[in-house]
Parts: sequence; structure tokens; C-alpha cells
Amino acid sequence: MPDEPETLEPTARPAGTIAPAAIVAPPGAAPIAGDSSAPGRAHRWTLGLVTLGLVLAALNLRPAITSLGALLEEVSADLHMSGTVAGVLTSVPPLCFAIFGITAPRLARRFGPAAVVCAGMAAIFAGLVLRPFAGGTAGFLAASALALMGIAVSNVLMPVIVKRYFPDRIGSMTGLYSMALALGTSVAAAATVPMTQALGGDWRIGLGVWAAVAALAVLPWIPLVRDRHRGIAGTGTGTRRGAGAGTGNETRAEGKTRAEVKARAKGKARAEVEATATADKAAAPLRITRSRTAWALGCFFGLQATGAYITMGWMPQIFRDAGVPASTAGVLLAVTMVMGVPLAFVIPRLATRMKNQGPIVVALGLCGLSGYTGLFLAPAAGAWVWALLLGISNCSFPLALTMIGMRSRTGAGVVRLSAFAQSVGYLISIPGPLLVGVLYQHSGGWGLPIALMGGLMVPQMIVGTLAGRDRTVEDEC
Repeated sequence: MPDEPETLEPTARPAGTIAPAAIVAPPGAAPIAGDSSAPGRAHRWTLGLVTLGLVLAALNLRPAITSLGALLEEVSADLHMSGTVAGVLTSVPPLCFAIFGITAPRLARRFGPAAVVCAGMAAIFAGLVLRPFAGGTAGFLAASALALMGIAVSNVLMPVIVKRYFPDRIGSMTGLYSMALALGTSVAAAATVPMTQALGGDWRIGLGVWAAVAALAVLPWIPLVRDRHRGIAGTGTGTRRGAGAGTGNETRAEGKTRAEVKARAKGKARAEVEATATADKAAAPLRITRSRTAWALGCFFGLQATGAYITMGWMPQIFRDAGVPASTAGVLLAVTMVMGVPLAFVIPRLATRMKNQGPIVVALGLCGLSGYTGLFLAPAAGAWVWALLLGISNCSFPLALTMIGMRSRTGAGVVRLSAFAQSVGYLISIPGPLLVGVLYQHSGGWGLPIALMGGLMVPQMIVGTLAGRDRTVEDEC
């Protein structure tokens, strides 16, 4: 992993563009000539379109995974997969997220974040369309990887877009798209099996219908593709306004003494030198790998992702092996996922009001530990309770996203931290689902895999508490 991945730098934005946080003129100020994003209908329309795009994108960030989890037994049988190969299949999502997620900052710098997300949604659509036509395991994995590539880059850029279009509403907007993500995850888990049965029982049709939802997610981002530099920090119209004010002051200085004019010129030159030094300092490379907070956040992200992908990939099978019908097992997974709908909106808002997010990390971890304990002792008898507890525990994901936005002071820092934490995290999460499949196949039961899942909650609480401390990566780099 590179020490300093390419990212959205202030110098990448041509003069004349402006960050969303700065586009609102002071009260009583007139809109800036030539600035299409000045306060008014166009700006409100753009923010509304971004909000719609975030929601639709979030709805499509998990159905490619959870719809497969609900039909994993049918897909494995039809494509002649062993338990180990099925474990590999459930490890493909974090692998793709780690590989392709690290490319998101470079792509966003070159093409703009909105364009990359638009391409990501198109890749999800293409992968979901092609996957049902796969004639074997290799083709199925390739089509899945295409969809997951789109999910990967969008995963990384969601916090970036929120930070830059809605800098004063990080908690609420993170909660909104996290809620939409949880909704899409749970609906795909619950509806895939009944929908497949209603459409004739062919798993290919049941998985393929989710491509239609992905197609809708492409549309809001198309008008935003040309909005390439929106939200990239740096100098812009606001700077020009300040320069203009200085010119006007110098013009009004006519009639004053030569000494006053000279003093004003010296003061202006000194201010420009100081501003340049400040900008250079802000643009200095951020060596994210030197930050203990970044590493703690990456480990926390990885451990919560491990639990989430094990749950999405294997929980329906755990319940089915315990005697629960396939349709009910899918609904139980949906219950786990749907818990993220209300909590994904509440937890980020709560987290942004706390200096230290450690208590939330511990509370969610204890819920997960209780859920896995119940799943170990009585998987069928308390199935609904265990699904509920694991659903609460899985809300560590929106908490991790919120902490990414809180652990850096600048937009460029958030880009780097998001790419680093998610790439490191998904690399950490790769062995988990695969190891569960191997243990399941060779032990002949779910005892060891569930014990592994529960045991991982302890280090997750430890590193999450470290990542939740009130500090930023800039202070450590």
C-alpha cells in the first residue's frame, strides 16, 4: 500500500471554482457574477440531486452481496462449489473493496468524485446483469467482481462527498446514506428468496432483478459528472472576492498620503505571504501511515467488516442448518440488516455530539458478543433475538464512517483517511469469511466458526475505543 496515495489536492482545482462550504455569500452580499453555484435555485437543485444520488447509491452498495447470501446454497449446488470455494466467494467482496478502493482517490482527482461514483453505479449494473448468465464459477466470480469494483470506489467516496457538499451536516447526511444502505441490504436479503420463488424458482432471475435498481442509481449522477471540482478545498471565488475588496480599498485610498498607500501595500504583501505559507502548510503531504489513529480506525473498520461479511454470507446457512426454512432464514438476515435503518441515522448523530466514541463502540461490541453466544448455544430457539442483537452490532459500520469524517480537519485528509482505513480494513476482513467456510467444511458444524466470530468482537472493541479518541490524523503525521 503506498504511503501517500493520490488524492484530491487543493491544487487540482482550477481558479474560479469554489468549495460548497464557501459558496454561500455573507448575508446581504450579492451573488458572484459567473458563479453558477452561487446561492439560489441552481445551488439548491445541485444539493438536492447530490442527496438523491447518495440515497440511491447507498441502496445499491449491498444487494449484490446479501441477495447472493440468501441463495448461496442454490448457487453453490448449481455451479458445483465446495464449502471452501463458497468461502472464497464470500471473501470476494472485501478483497475487491481493498484492491479497488485504494484507486478511488486517484480516480476522483482525475475525473471528479461525482463522475467516479456514476461509473461505479454503472459497473454495479453491468455486473448484476452479467452474473446470471455465468456458465461456471469463474464467470460468476468475474461478474461479481465487476459489480464489487463499482461498490468499492463508491464506498470510499461516500464520506468524501458528504464532507464536501455538506460540511456542516456530516452526522445527519452520513446517517441518511447509512440508513439507505441498511435498507437496501435488508430488502435484498428478505425479498430475494420469495421473489425468486414467485418468478419460477430460478436463482439466476432472482439475482438478476437487482440490476434494475442499480440502473436507477446511475441517473442522478449523470448531470453531476461535469461538476468535476465541486467541493475540492482551495482558493476560489471567495478568494477573488477578497482580492477585489483590496483593490477597491486601494482605489478609495486615492487622495491619501503616499506613506499611507505604501504602508497599505506592505501590509497587503505581508498578508499574501502569510496566506501562501498557510496554503503551503495545508497542502503538505499527509503521511497517513504514521498516524496511530488511522491504523486503529483501519483495524476497527476491518474487524467490523469481517463480522458484517460473515453475517451476510453465512448467517442464512447457519439458520438453515439449524432447521429454519430457507425463506425464514432470509427474513432473519433481513432483520439483522434492517436494524441499521433507524440506528444508522441515530448513531452518527450521537457520535458527532461526543468527543469520544469509545462508549458506543463497546456497547455495539457487547451486543455482537451476546448475539454470537446465543447463536452458539441455541441457534433456532432464539433466532429472532440473535438476529436482532447482531443487527445492532453491525451498526459499527456507520459509526466507522462517521469517525472517518471526524478524525481529520480537512477535506483532503478525509479522502486519504477514508481510502487508507477502508483499504486496510477490507484487507483485514478478507480471511474471515474464507476461514469460516474452511472451518465449517472440516469441522462438520458451526461451533468453531461461531466461536471465531464471537472472539473477534473483543479486539474490535479495543481498537474501536482507540480510534474513537478525540484527535485528528493531522496531529500525528
